[in-house]
Order: sequence, then structure tokens, then C-alpha cells
Amino acid sequence: MLTDELWSKLKAILLEDRVYNKLEHRQTMEGILYRLRVGCPWRDLPECFRLWNTIYRRFLLWSKKGILNRLFKSLSANSDTEWEFIDGSYVKAHQHSTGAASTQEQAIALSRGGNTSKIHLAVDSYGLPIEFIITGGDVHDSKVANELIELLPQGDFVIADKGYDSEAIRDKVRERNSRPVIPRKQNSKTGNGDIDWCLYKYRHLVENAFARLSTSER
Repeated sequence: MLTDELWSKLKAILLEDRVYNKLEHRQTMEGILYRLRVGCPWRDLPECFRLWNTIYRRFLLWSKKGILNRLFKSLSANSDTEWEFIDGSYVKAHQHSTGAASTQEQAIALSRGGNTSKIHLAVDSYGLPIEFIITGGDVHDSKVANELIELLPQGDFVIADKGYDSEAIRDKVRERNSRPVIPRKQNSKTGNGDIDWCLYKYRHLVENAFARLSTSER
């Protein structure tokens, strides 16, 4: 799944994060990517990736230590952020995902679709993820918008749908010297005469990113 060129880049980032240079790490990473891509149970990982339990435990370890998140940050550092698209999407929680005793926030809440989480995602001009926040499914997109925008690198435009129709959100975008492209609702007295509709049509890039994520979940 990983070419020599791609693995050399990933290995360099892992070494910077003090992950030891072990030969089996390439198979481990490929096993993790395979499982996330096809959505199979860990026990059903093909034997070519070696022991599934080893891959599963390393995935947990790298997740808890923040290594995978820092890997994402490193890979997204050189994104094309002229255009930044934001949106939110539900993820249905597994039936066994709630009920366990824990003091940690699980980002799961009851919504119209049952127990769900919500991914608040930002993508760049190519539709590649650059930032995300995960909340319970009962959190509206606009409630997290300012926090998500604050995390974004400097961009020329921030594009979002009517769910983000708020002057407070537009002001947050302008504070960062970016231009908001957010349509107003039909009952707005201001209207949409200032909207760049041509640019707004490219909002499908963030929807495409969610489509790829949902394919991986299945």
C-alpha cells in the first residue's frame, strides 16, 4: 500500500517523534491503513501484515501518545490553503460504543440518528484534510465553527454552507484577513449579492472528503 517514497517520508516523521526504526513498522503502518480503508475487524487483517494483535496494540499506543495526530499535522503542513472549505458530518456510533465507565469525553451523543459523533472538517484547495474537531452528534456546526477556523492556517477564502450563516462566524474569518463565502438564509434582509457563487460551487471538495471517509468506515 505504501511505495518506497511514501514510506521514506512517513518513517522520517516517525523518527522525529522518537519512534524506533524497526523493520516491522512499515507492515504495521500498512496494516493500520488497510484496516481504516476497508473497515474490517482487527482480527480479520490479512496475515501478510503479521499478527493483527500487534498492529492493534501499536495503533492504540500511537493514538494515545498523539503520534498519529502529529503525523497528520506534519503531512498537512504544506497544504494549499488559498481556499479553505469547512463542513460537518455525522458518524453513527457502534452499538457497543457507549455505557462503559470513563471520565474522558467520548464525543458521542444522542441525535436524530441515534448515538452519533460529528466530524467538523476543514479541507484545502485540493479537498485534502487540514484540520478537524470531533464532537457529539448533538453539536451544531455553527457552535464549533469559530474554534475550527481558529485552528486553520492563513487562507484567502473560507467557504461554508448556510448552516454557518452567522455574522459572528464571518467576523472571525475577517479577523484572520480571509474572506468568508457563506450564503445567507432566505429570510435574510442583507441578501447574497456579495457571494462568489463560482467559488462556492467548489464546496463539493469537502463533501467529497467526507464521502471518502464514509467509504473507509464501511
